[in-house]
Amino acid sequence: MNHLVETIKEIFYYLRQYKARTFMTLFGIVWGTVSIVVLLAFGVGVKKALSKSMHGMGERIAILWPGRTSLAWMGFNRDRYIHLVEEDAELLRREVREIRSISPEYAKWNAPLRHGEQINKPNIAGIYPEYAEMRNIQSQPGGRWINDLDMQEHRRVIFLGDELAKYLFGQGSNPVGQYLYVADSPFLVIGVLAHKLQNSSYSARDQDRAFIPATTFQSLFGHRTIDNIVYQISGPLDSQQAQQRVYEVLGKKKGFNPSDKQALSIWDTTEMDKFVYYFSLGFTLFMGLIGVMTLTVGGIGLANIMYVVVQERTAEIGVRRSIGARRVHILSQFLLEAFIIVAVGALIGFGLAALIIKGIAALPYEDFVGDPVMDLQVAMIAVLILGLVGIVAGFFPARKASRLTVIECLRH
Repeated sequence: MNHLVETIKEIFYYLRQYKARTFMTLFGIVWGTVSIVVLLAFGVGVKKALSKSMHGMGERIAILWPGRTSLAWMGFNRDRYIHLVEEDAELLRREVREIRSISPEYAKWNAPLRHGEQINKPNIAGIYPEYAEMRNIQSQPGGRWINDLDMQEHRRVIFLGDELAKYLFGQGSNPVGQYLYVADSPFLVIGVLAHKLQNSSYSARDQDRAFIPATTFQSLFGHRTIDNIVYQISGPLDSQQAQQRVYEVLGKKKGFNPSDKQALSIWDTTEMDKFVYYFSLGFTLFMGLIGVMTLTVGGIGLANIMYVVVQERTAEIGVRRSIGARRVHILSQFLLEAFIIVAVGALIGFGLAALIIKGIAALPYEDFVGDPVMDLQVAMIAVLILGLVGIVAGFFPARKASRLTVIECLRH
């Protein structure tokens, strides 16, 4: 233990003796560390931003639309229209165990919403209360979402998208508790959508939509069929099985071939998760490769400096060998010196990277590229690469030093 402490003191003594050289060597390691940590952190940030944006429409959800048969089946001709009703959603809830939540969805486009002199014709959806959890819909403070009592009593209540609310009631106003007219019928505003990122939709962005209870929608507009069904699967691995069961269950009830993919149209958003995963993986690998190349340049500089150190201290190595130092002692000393330089550079680099990441996170670019995140995974990858650089950069000069003969050293 004492020998290790003395060796470390000696290493720091040599580093202080050659300050300019030490600084240039450390600079390469510090710069490489900052590069790889910041770039990997950006990769994580982009992945989280993409995932957040993708899941603005909902996580692990699928949207089911009725279609038109393309195959004859059980005595039925092809080209039959398939119609869906609310009971079909309940049937799927009972029969498809992979489905966690489900809601039928009515849609109305040409009914005017009016408040004062402001009129708009958004997409008005009639849905079940569990729709909000599936679609990541949350209310701004002071409001609420549609509940079971609204459904049971056919209440004329409405939940507004945030942009739609601004248009109808004005910027900065609080619509909750106020009334507006839906096709000349008064509705009480019970909530306004909390702003969220949503880069995909199937009717319109939630910020521009209005939502009312499905029972109220049916009473007001008299629709007998629903426009689509939204369901959420239990886990990402249940996607294909859930789709197959949906076709089987509805095929049996509606009388179409379960293999007829034209009879129903299903948009499974878990496919977006796969895209996010592979895109972010490729992006992170690309950014990491740039960081590794930068750090490798620093490692090459460290290796060159270590070769110079070996050359300068050849006589000292000979003296050590002549008084009994073994090759492994010489090897370990120079290898330890390389590791200390890498460790000091890495600590400084991590500190600078943390400051840079914190500064970048304060910039208003989160909606576009996300905030860089220096999480445990990024730190572990950086430490692993730094360790490899330390081993490679220090081993070969250290091996050269350990293989010098005593006569050669003393002659030098």
